[in-house]
Order: sequence, then C-alpha cells, then structure tokens
Amino acid sequence: MLQTPRQPGFVALFTPKLLTVLREGYGLGHFRADMLAGLTVAIVALPLSMAIAIASGASPERGLYAAVVGGFLVSLLGGSRFQVGGPAGAFIVLVAATGARHGIDGLLIATFLAGLILLAMGLLRFGTYIKFIPYPVTVGFTAGIAVIIFASQIRDLFGLALPVPEPGPLIDKVPVLIAAADTINLTAFGVTLAALFIILGLKKMRPGWPGMLIGVVGTSVGVWIFNLPVETIGSHFGGLPSGIPMPGLPEISWEKVRAVLPDAAAFALLGAIESLLSAVVADGMTGRRHRSNCELVAQGFANMGSSLFGGICVTGTIARTATNVRAGAHGPVAGMLHSLFLLVFLIFAAPLANYIPLASLAAVLAIVAWNMIEKRALYTLIRSSHGDALVLLVTFSLTVLRDLTTGIVVGFALGSVLFIHRMSQKADITAEVPLVLADQADGTREEREPYDSQEASDPGIVIYRISGALFFGAASIIGSVLERISDKSTVLVLDFSAVPFLDSTGAVAIESLVRTARHKGLTVFLTGVHANMRATLNAHDVTSQDVPFFDTIAEALAESKKRLRLVP
Repeated sequence: MLQTPRQPGFVALFTPKLLTVLREGYGLGHFRADMLAGLTVAIVALPLSMAIAIASGASPERGLYAAVVGGFLVSLLGGSRFQVGGPAGAFIVLVAATGARHGIDGLLIATFLAGLILLAMGLLRFGTYIKFIPYPVTVGFTAGIAVIIFASQIRDLFGLALPVPEPGPLIDKVPVLIAAADTINLTAFGVTLAALFIILGLKKMRPGWPGMLIGVVGTSVGVWIFNLPVETIGSHFGGLPSGIPMPGLPEISWEKVRAVLPDAAAFALLGAIESLLSAVVADGMTGRRHRSNCELVAQGFANMGSSLFGGICVTGTIARTATNVRAGAHGPVAGMLHSLFLLVFLIFAAPLANYIPLASLAAVLAIVAWNMIEKRALYTLIRSSHGDALVLLVTFSLTVLRDLTTGIVVGFALGSVLFIHRMSQKADITAEVPLVLADQADGTREEREPYDSQEASDPGIVIYRISGALFFGAASIIGSVLERISDKSTVLVLDFSAVPFLDSTGAVAIESLVRTARHKGLTVFLTGVHANMRATLNAHDVTSQDVPFFDTIAEALAESKKRLRLVP
C-alpha cells in the first residue's frame, strides 16, 4: 500500500528549480544548450506575444513586455525546470473584457492584484488543490476559449469594416460580423491565406523551422514590397517603442481595487490552472517533477512585475514550454534567455514590426486556437463516459455563451456531484484507505517499500498496490510512483485489485505513468483490473497490446521473472 510520506519542509517546497540546477553543476555545455533553446522559444514567442496582446484589446508591445519581464521572473523563481512564461491565448477573453470595462489602467491594476493573489495561493500551498480540477473541465474550457479566440480574429482574417465597435460576447459579436460580410477586404484575406499556407506548409514539410515567424515575416515583406492596402501594426498602433518603460503603476484607489478585484481573481484562477497544467506537460515529456506551490509564487511575482512595466497577464504556456523541452533546454536559464532575446528585439529591431499586417497575426492566432482544442481528448471523453461528456459539454457551452469563470465553477461543481453519485454506488469504498493521504504535488525522493516485499524478492521487480478510488482528486499521486523506484529496477507491477473506481483523469495519469516508465526503460504490468476500469483505460490508449494485464500479482510475477531470465 502506498504509505503517507513525510511532508517536505518550507525551504524544499519553495526552492526555485534554478538553484537546484546550479547545485547539480552547470557548465558551458549546459549554457550552450539553454541558449539555443531560448533562442528557439523566442522566435516562437515573438509573433505570439504581439498577436495575443492585440487580440486582448491592448497594444502589441504590452505582450512583449509581459514576455520579457514576466517570462524572466517565471524562469528565475519557478518550480519547474522547463516552464516558459508569457502572455497566453487562454487569457484573451478575460483581458479583453477587463480592458473594455476598466480601461488599460484598470487592466494593469487587476494584473498586479492577480499576482498578489497567486503569491498568497502559493504560500498557502493551494497548488495542492488546483490539480483537483477534473480533466473534462480543463478540456471543455480550453475548447471554449479556442472558439472565442477564433471568433475574435474573424474581423482581421477577412479585413472586415465593422459599422459599430466589435462586441465582446460571442452572441452579440456574430450578428455584427455577419452584417459586415459584404465589406470583406480581398487583399487582407489574401494575406491571411498566404500566412496560413506558409505556416501550415512548413509544419508539414519542415517541422523544425519556425513557421509562424517565417509566415509573419514573409507576408510583411510582401505587403511592404507591393504596398498592399491592409492594416499593419504601424498603421493601427503607430509602431512599437524601443525598449521597455520605467516601472510604475497607475494611480490606485480603493474604489478601483474593488471594481477590478473580481477580474483579478479570475486572472489568478486561470493563471494557476494554466501554469500548473503546463508544468505537468513538461513533467510528462521529461520525467521530472515540478514544485507546484513554488510555481504559483513565481507566477505571482511575474504578474506583479509585468504590470509594473505595463505588460498584460503572464502564465506558463504549454506551446512555448513544449518547444523549450524539444529544443534541448537543460534548465530555467533557457527561459530567462528567451526573455533577453525578446528584449534585444525590442531595443534594436522594434521599427521592423511596423510592417507586420494584422491579417498575418490573426492567422497565427487562428492556428493557435485550432491547436488549443484537444480533438482526441474531446472524442475520447464523449465516447467513454456519459457523465464526463456532460461535464465537458456544460463547461464548453458556459465558457462560450456566458464566461470562463462560470464555466469552470459550474463544471467543477457538476464533476464533484457526478463523482459523489458514482462513489455512492461503491459499497466497499469506506473499507479502503484513501489514495490521497497527503499532498504529493511537490514530490519527495523518499524511497518506499513495495506492497509485498517477500513476493518482490527479485531486486529488478517492484510491486505497488493502489488502494482507493483513482479519480481526479487522487490522480496526482500517480506521478510520484516512479520517483520511489530504484534505477536497478526493470519491471513495475501495478495492482488495482483494491481500486473500486477509475475516472478519465485517473486513466490519463496511468497512461502518462506508463509512457514515462517506458522512457526510463521499465516494463509495466497491470493486475487486478476489472472490466469497467479496463474499458476506461483502453479508451485512453492503455491496452493489452502495449501493457500486459494479469488477474493476480502471482501471474505478473511469473511473467516478470521469465522476462528477467531472458535479459543477459
């Protein structure tokens, strides 16, 4: 049985990963790897940061300020080795609505307050509970945000001339866009198609090339050479300033704070969810473990720093973090260098941004919106469980038709009710030791004994029995299993005979565990998996073709020892 670990101390919880990496030893080779990864991420972040700021109703430099200042602080202070911070597409809806209600001054104050909230959440160790958001809720609100982002780019994609200011809510926006359909600018639409063709073509033929940057630069050169009549950053915003401004906040009053506090709370909630999801993705790609509460503290300082320099909201971004990992980053220095490269662009090359057409940036965001939708997860959740499908669809619908905060709150509440209903049908749930006995979010290197040390007499075999319901509130403990396994082990047996229930979030955690274990050279066997759980696992690509299933531990041990004898 998985035992209660000793809780890590305050220093261990909040030590930035940068210090951990430096203590391990940091040489010239590591710096070279981080520099190349940082440059790669900066190339991706440059057009994205400007596009996200414009879509949020702000000027493009505010996205770059966020990436420079906020991104640097996320990497400097964060609890993930590979997290890259900056403006994120998920924030577009909230930032645009806040700016429309309270102006840019209110937006900056809300961003600063969100940083304070995130800082408090981290110090109070709320990172433990942010992970409890059900998987269908995250998939649903992410897809809803993607739809809203795409809708916000239709005007620039087609070069429409709207007779009235573009409404924020989707229900109000659609009739206005339809009414302006006859004002389409074919030249702007042609620029959009050219940018899409370049970006998607390079992704297919040269996936290692920075397609978004090349698409934006290529169309900008075409607009400049042929003097095409389309809106550009220069014509719409008057260009980018060189460098970043001196730090400072707008005048703050109690009335302003009260007015923007709900928006700040929404920024903090979404920022916490997005950053920890991104850190989990990085963990899955690298086999590392992030410190969730330390990450929230870093996000807090990053948002406060961004707002002081006039930047919009900052969070950990999955696309840039994944790019960082794939580019071979060694640690947080890569994220810090990415911010410095963007600062160099602002200082020395800002005038070149004047020629960037808004249609090109709209094309970039259209692709970002498409990539945000987890198509496979949507299909899997809808066909694997009626309850999870209901949570997903309600969250998606409320996010699109109402607002993001309502979608998350109602989705989480519905997921909790659904879980309680499922658990009420499991008579043996009270007889089991709950899986989550303590916060496992930040992980420890503490070794733990297998369930039955006598049966696991071979040092190459490790057996763990999971007890209790493996649902969205308990799935995070699975990520710590591999940390307790010796490097000498080659076989991992997971026994599910004491697990009465497995939901989609738990299945995703098991799939991630199996994938990471294979990356470490471990063979994984599953035992005691009843028919309903096997169907859920199969729906999430954990099948008997890839992972052997056995009825008992004894059968798995026999097969394990047989395989070990075949290994020279």
